[in-house]
Amino acid sequence: MPLSQKCLYAFRAVFELSRRYGAGPIKAASVADSQDIPPRFLEAILNQLKRGGFVDSVRGRSGGYHLARSPVDISVGELLRYIEGPLLPVSCMEETPATDCALREECVFMPMWRQAHDAMMEVYDSTTFQDLVATHQERLEAAVPSYSI
Repeated sequence: MPLSQKCLYAFRAVFELSRRYGAGPIKAASVADSQDIPPRFLEAILNQLKRGGFVDSVRGRSGGYHLARSPVDISVGELLRYIEGPLLPVSCMEETPATDCALREECVFMPMWRQAHDAMMEVYDSTTFQDLVATHQERLEAAVPSYSI
């Protein structure tokens, strides 16, 4: 179950705002350019993120968007659940499955699917956008060639 393009764009938008956290409002066009997100699609995503309490906006000439909370307080898992809803490996794990399975209560696969789901969500929930910014910074620093002799 791949993540939707909308979710990936939301990750990239929050990441970009995390990179610039504390720098004041950032224009949506700047976020779109930096993260290669179609501007019209980004506006809709930013509005949804605003409704979810992830970003705030400032109107006016020097306005734009900024994170509503510190990037250390926003986990990938929280944003993922907000945009995508619950990520379940199989539909029969839903509270009210779309299809009725006679084997659901005795399903030998269910514990494995729960374990896989829990492991995946642990990674997402334990990763903050500040962690991603730090990883990005480490990669940038590692990529800088040394010209010293």
